[in-house]
Amino acid sequence: MSNKNTKNNDANSSPEKITSTPNNLNPIQYENFLTDYDLYLLGEGTHWKSYEKLGAHLREINGIKGVNFAVWAPNATGVSVIGDFNQWNPNTNPMHKHIPSGFWEVFIPNIHEWATYKYAILNGNQLCEKSDPFEFFAEVPPCTASRVVELDHFKWNDSDWLNKRKKFNWQHEPISIYEVHLGSWQRPGDSPQRWLTYREIADKLVTYILEMGYTHIELLPVSEHPLSASWGYQIIGYYASTSRYGTPEDFMYLVDSCHQNGIGVIVDWVPAHFPRDGHGLHQFDGTALYEHADPRQGEHRDWGTLIFNYGRNEVRNFLVSNAIFWLDKYHVDGLRVDAVASMLYLDYSREPDDWIPNEFGGRENLKAIEFIKIMNEQVGIQFPNVLTIAEESTAWPGVSRPTYCGGLGFSLKWNMGWMNDTLRYMRHDPVHRKFHHDELTFSLIYAFHENFILPISHDEVVHGKGSILDQVPGDLWQKFANARLLYSYMWTHPGKKLQFMGCEFGQWNEWNFDESLQWHLLQWEPHNGLRTCIADLNKMYKNEPALHELDFDGGGFEWIDCHNWEVSTFAFIRKAKKWPDFLVVLCNFTPVPRTMKIGVPINCYYEEIFSSDSVFYGGSNSGNGPGVQAFDENTHGRPATIEVFFPPLAISILKPKL
Repeated sequence: MSNKNTKNNDANSSPEKITSTPNNLNPIQYENFLTDYDLYLLGEGTHWKSYEKLGAHLREINGIKGVNFAVWAPNATGVSVIGDFNQWNPNTNPMHKHIPSGFWEVFIPNIHEWATYKYAILNGNQLCEKSDPFEFFAEVPPCTASRVVELDHFKWNDSDWLNKRKKFNWQHEPISIYEVHLGSWQRPGDSPQRWLTYREIADKLVTYILEMGYTHIELLPVSEHPLSASWGYQIIGYYASTSRYGTPEDFMYLVDSCHQNGIGVIVDWVPAHFPRDGHGLHQFDGTALYEHADPRQGEHRDWGTLIFNYGRNEVRNFLVSNAIFWLDKYHVDGLRVDAVASMLYLDYSREPDDWIPNEFGGRENLKAIEFIKIMNEQVGIQFPNVLTIAEESTAWPGVSRPTYCGGLGFSLKWNMGWMNDTLRYMRHDPVHRKFHHDELTFSLIYAFHENFILPISHDEVVHGKGSILDQVPGDLWQKFANARLLYSYMWTHPGKKLQFMGCEFGQWNEWNFDESLQWHLLQWEPHNGLRTCIADLNKMYKNEPALHELDFDGGGFEWIDCHNWEVSTFAFIRKAKKWPDFLVVLCNFTPVPRTMKIGVPINCYYEEIFSSDSVFYGGSNSGNGPGVQAFDENTHGRPATIEVFFPPLAISILKPKL
């Protein structure tokens, strides 16, 4: 059989019979790599490190070096390994089936690291070629063969970080995340069509993150995917870091570089769906193995992809084991789980007659819920203080609550309600914002129901939405003032922070996965000023406990005045654990500067520690600098009062000097 390593190598070949029989398939006598105990755990769905046994593993048996291959294909009538070592002939290296488990394996001598291979899977008269579901590396798309690779060569230098992470009390620490798509963050200036490698990105990105003050990076999916336009969200190789940017060791170098510089690494993880590409999981052994056979359960209508069968033990094991894999082999610090809502509901984005209720007649996907809870429990048990983050867009209760309390067990949840309401409010012309005052106050009604992250993510600057600067109103000065106002409000609002790349300096173009960000814009002062503003917000966020210690506790926030809708101003207090460590935040969402009296808890001097209207950020340099003195007068039900200036389209932050 010829090697047809192209993206859609799913054509059913003429059915060459795999001729060997199950009793004489092994090229040499060897002890099975899969033990009876392995097979028991795999069948039960509790082999949490199944990647140590399934897939391709270098072995030495009686002095003979080679590779052990193992794959799950219970309904296949024959499976063989094909590759560059046997001229892609399915009759050369057939595999032995473990009955009744449905796992196949074979040891093939004299195969070395970096060899390319696939599985030739026979089901009746149909023979198809499949990439290894447990591949650790693959050819660069559009080629589709898997590659034999060892993941234990890299010498890690992040032990200090990992030890520190064990003691990391993330609920009370600052978390400011910079969301990155590796293929478009930067491109080489002399070759804009080429991707930077993991190592090139590491050297540039770490420097930039240290300069900007973010605590973490979050990478759009780095698992292998055939179509770059999917941004990584349609995955084929769940256990393979994409070869677009280099080898597994190169990706390890990126993670290690971040850790050595005190930067956490979160990766997007996609257990909600997978693509139909013929070399992938779709109809893997000739049947609906990883997916549901019924399209009312197995097809995702929005994305044209397939939905995992979470009720099958081996499928659930594949996914939970994959979550553990990224934490184990690549030392990542968190998993942001994509499209959780689509997993929770059987009728998600479906017409009334296009879904099947659960056994109790409800719309909840009970098997998916069970899988999510098990995944979060195992991550918490095996890797304490690693974050699991849900992109969940509904009001499902307890997403970020422990499973023993009836929750789903995630550490954090994206606050999609805050994001939608805030961006909708910011799109209004300031003269109309008074009619939409509740779009900003509403988030504080539920702000402490979950452990929230406030996301301004890639989804907000694509699909015709335009960049953030495009979305906010006004002339050039007002657009940048609105952007500084938006982010200053975000950084002072309860919840951890996430900002997509390019938003920090005011990219004009909508994000394009196939082009570099517009770094040349930094030669102009408004863009550079916005970036400086974000860097200072991050610095203040980390230095001021009042802005992060009680993000998930209602005791950390207090309104001073949220009723001044006619002039679109707000005033509130952020508190730290230890009183009287607090900050007073003044917000003006119109371009009209105002002077007002504000009630404060203590009669003292209040120093202005931040103003988004600073000249250093491109503002008009109005504010309350260097500070204001309080006096005895009861205002807003508080014993002291300050008379303060609300700069135009800006936020001012005051700190008591005691």
